[in-house]
Amino acid sequence: MTSTREPRSRGGGWAGRLLAEGSDPDPRFSLANERTFLAWIRTALALIAGGIGVALAGDYVEPLLRHGLAVAFAATGALVAAFAFRRWLRTERALRRDETLPPPALAPVMAYGIAVAAIVLLVAVLVTQ
Repeated sequence: MTSTREPRSRGGGWAGRLLAEGSDPDPRFSLANERTFLAWIRTALALIAGGIGVALAGDYVEPLLRHGLAVAFAATGALVAAFAFRRWLRTERALRRDETLPPPALAPVMAYGIAVAAIVLLVAVLVTQ
């Protein structure tokens, strides 16, 4: 899984600290990790867009609930974006150290959270109609 080559750059900051650990993993694994990161970023953008959509829902949902859901979706999108980088970094570090990959801690929270939000939104729309 890993090569014996030394990292090319040991610059400062978080990237330098990351590259100083372990050895370069197979590029396919690093690229797969990057694709997963980008998928989480797309999910974050979709949640933020969903929050904007709920905010613009007009008379379909009561104003207080509409604003609460819009804030919840947008805030969740912001958290997902922040945790996406954390997840990428932890996975890249594990790859470089040839360790077991960390579990996706955010995935179950997101799955259940989105399910609850969807049910609340559905009930709100049905009650308003």
